[in-house]
Amino acid sequence: MVAILGYSRRQILGAVQQMYAEVARRPEAGFHFPVGRNACEALGYPPAWLDRLPGAALDAFAGVGCPWRGEVIRPGDRVLDIGAGAGVDSLIARERVGPEGRVFALDLTAAMTHKLQRTIRERGLSRLSVIRGSAEQLPLADASIDGITSNGALNLVPDKRRAVREMFRVLRPGGWLQLADVVIRRPVSVDCHEDPRLWVECVVGASVDEELVALFREAGFEAIEPLGEHDYFALSPSPQTREVAQGFGARSMEWRMRRAETPPSPWQRARRRLDPRRLWRRLRGHGLAGLAAFGLALLSCYGTLALVALLPLLGLRPSLNEGLWAGTIAAFTLSTLGVLAVSGGRHRQASPALLGLLGALLVGYALFVSYLAWLELSGFLLLGGAVLWDLRRRRHREAQLLALSRAGE
Repeated sequence: MVAILGYSRRQILGAVQQMYAEVARRPEAGFHFPVGRNACEALGYPPAWLDRLPGAALDAFAGVGCPWRGEVIRPGDRVLDIGAGAGVDSLIARERVGPEGRVFALDLTAAMTHKLQRTIRERGLSRLSVIRGSAEQLPLADASIDGITSNGALNLVPDKRRAVREMFRVLRPGGWLQLADVVIRRPVSVDCHEDPRLWVECVVGASVDEELVALFREAGFEAIEPLGEHDYFALSPSPQTREVAQGFGARSMEWRMRRAETPPSPWQRARRRLDPRRLWRRLRGHGLAGLAAFGLALLSCYGTLALVALLPLLGLRPSLNEGLWAGTIAAFTLSTLGVLAVSGGRHRQASPALLGLLGALLVGYALFVSYLAWLELSGFLLLGGAVLWDLRRRRHREAQLLALSRAGE
């Protein structure tokens, strides 16, 4: 999951509220993201649904997908809409739950909650309550909600783990969640603290898709099913936003999932959080997979040498299978080279991979042809330099993208 990157929680929430207060007050002003009825239709809302909604709610729509593909809201349900905004999804939910149900529309931005409250008064609507609050601390009792819907809210929340746990807490056992949100393929790794508005101006707050799903599983959600994916940022009127989104692989996705009957134990949560596959995805996403593989190559080579030299001092004389040892070093060296090759293909920059190839060839020659300590060390130095070069290039590209976003504000 994307870290806060130097922002304080207060700065992030202030930036979010400032942006969406402007959407509430002046939806026609023009933003870097799509707004209004046209956005609803482009994301998959049937026009017949929209025809029944108030214009004030439609004009200030700022969702990122259509969570209603989840089809989890039933008549008589008590439903929570997280990040309700001007109320498009809350009003649809109100129709779905019927006269026996109830909808709670929660939003952080005062201007949005006031706008929805005004719509409720003018239309004389019942069974729809507006709550100003944060997804990180839902003002509802445990197991008091049958279903949750959310559209483009979680990527704006600083503490996503806490928000997901809150969703689990307020849902009844077996209750359902339908969700649309922005995700990215590669996390933001550079420091963006100079301008906290980037949290809402681009993709800084979004999570890697696999990490977001893992976060829900860790909290105790099950039957997680992806429903759709959109090139959401292609709808943006801003060329800078479109380029930044493409650079990080940003798009929107929709899911539905069910709350497990019992909450996971602390041990289950820890096991899911420390799953090696999840840790590897994090390293890979942050561009650290090459560094990790290179570290293992060094450790398998020089760490083993150090261990073999030190163990006799303790009275131990282990036998070393030199073929297995050389094979292990070679495997980690080739893994490092593979990461460099994939990164070079993705970013169309072959130089680090070529430098890494030269280093790997020197290491391989020392291992399997003619061992020379200086040759082996030179190979590792070249390979390590290639890894650092690739990492620096990645960070530089991210900084360029975020600078482009700032320039487009």
